[in-house]
Amino acid sequence: MQEKVKAADKNLISGATGDWEVIIGLEVHAQVASKSKLFSGASTAFGGAPNSHVSLVDAAMPGMLPVINAECIAQAVRTGLGLKAAIHLKSVFDRKNYFYPDLPQGYQISQYKQPIVGEGEVEIDVDGEHITVGIERLHLEQDAGKSIHDQHPEYSYVDLNRSGVALMEIVSKPDLRSSKQAQAYVTKLRTILRYLGTSDGDMEKGNLRADVNVSVRKPGDKFGTRCEIKNVNSIRFIGQAIETEARRQIDIIEDGGTIDQETRLFDPGKGETRSMRSKEEAHDYRYFPDPDLLPLELTMEFVEKLKNELPELPDEKKDRFTRDFGLSDYDADVLVAERESADYFEAVAKGRDGKAAANWVINELFGRLNKEGLGIEQSPVSAAQLGAIVDLISSDTISGKIGKDLFEIVWTEGGDPAEIVEKRGMKQVTDTGAIEKAVDEIIAANPDKVEQAKAKPTMIGWFVGQVMKASGGKANPKAVNDILKAKLGI
Repeated sequence: MQEKVKAADKNLISGATGDWEVIIGLEVHAQVASKSKLFSGASTAFGGAPNSHVSLVDAAMPGMLPVINAECIAQAVRTGLGLKAAIHLKSVFDRKNYFYPDLPQGYQISQYKQPIVGEGEVEIDVDGEHITVGIERLHLEQDAGKSIHDQHPEYSYVDLNRSGVALMEIVSKPDLRSSKQAQAYVTKLRTILRYLGTSDGDMEKGNLRADVNVSVRKPGDKFGTRCEIKNVNSIRFIGQAIETEARRQIDIIEDGGTIDQETRLFDPGKGETRSMRSKEEAHDYRYFPDPDLLPLELTMEFVEKLKNELPELPDEKKDRFTRDFGLSDYDADVLVAERESADYFEAVAKGRDGKAAANWVINELFGRLNKEGLGIEQSPVSAAQLGAIVDLISSDTISGKIGKDLFEIVWTEGGDPAEIVEKRGMKQVTDTGAIEKAVDEIIAANPDKVEQAKAKPTMIGWFVGQVMKASGGKANPKAVNDILKAKLGI
């Protein structure tokens, strides 16, 4: 416990009456990757015309009974396994009762006391600190529809396309102590979901969003009263919402006020949170087991089969990259952040120097993709082409500088790197006789620079530049350096 308090010190927020600690827990809602909804066969495809993906069940027509989607159950179990969580072989669906226009049934089918997944954990690294974030539970529930208020001044509209879409609500323990930690946690959680293929984590489409619970306290005191900020839909906004709400609470307490437990909304335009409603308790929703759905019972064989089919997850992949390819933790983190990026790197690194491959993938490829606003799957340079460029450099066929020129050609024109080097005469000069001749000519033409270089050896860089210029950038840099050092007596 003492270590945990010590680790949290750097995350304290200064106030008029001293330092404050922010306590954060997150409820992340991730849309399950499934072609149909949790209790109906209606499509989950994004972007359909309003109310075009709605079954009689989703619209709560009288007499329509829910039928559970087996794939959604499997996806929830896969996610639980990926979070190193306990899988409950028996779980129960409950009715969570509340009224809202986009909830046609008048209740949401969710899970309360007996969720499908129990306690687990997510590992994150923030500013050199390794943090284990506890997972309280994962439960399945239906999404609601969408109310639209901005199309007509006198009316609101309801689109039920999302009604009944399967969500996994992943509830963390209050283990986070800063906005940066919360952002790292959601980023890592989204990466795990994508690796597992259980959710695409697309926050722009609303397929992953977070309810953020924030409270503040003096270090070592008991937890303060928390406020929940609903439906925050970007990593950046999660950080801003936490910092804004923590400061609001600190100011109120230091002015002699108290915090009301409530649900709030974050307005990124105004940079503020505002009250939405008083925070409901479980009894306000009158939970009870859904009478139309039997308890869900799984077999251990079913769970074990899914466990054995799990892909290699980000932490495991990072460990392997650092072990097998000799990568730094930073480089490995960058490469495993997206499964597609990790796969691309592995294809480039196969049978080659891992550090050289990582350098080209991270610095040249990712740098150019970011500049052009492209994803790895849109890269004009394939893993095979980039691997060929790395081979040409490692075999001294071309220099690193020529390699960058070659990368540009392949990016814009395509083609086989080895053929391009051959056809365009891009091979570097390794003939020491030719290099020595160029060195002799430059030394003879610059006697004053020779004396300067003997007095100040770093001046050799000027000579290297001149020789490279004279060779059109094709001279082998190592050979140039060695010959110059011998000729200048450095």
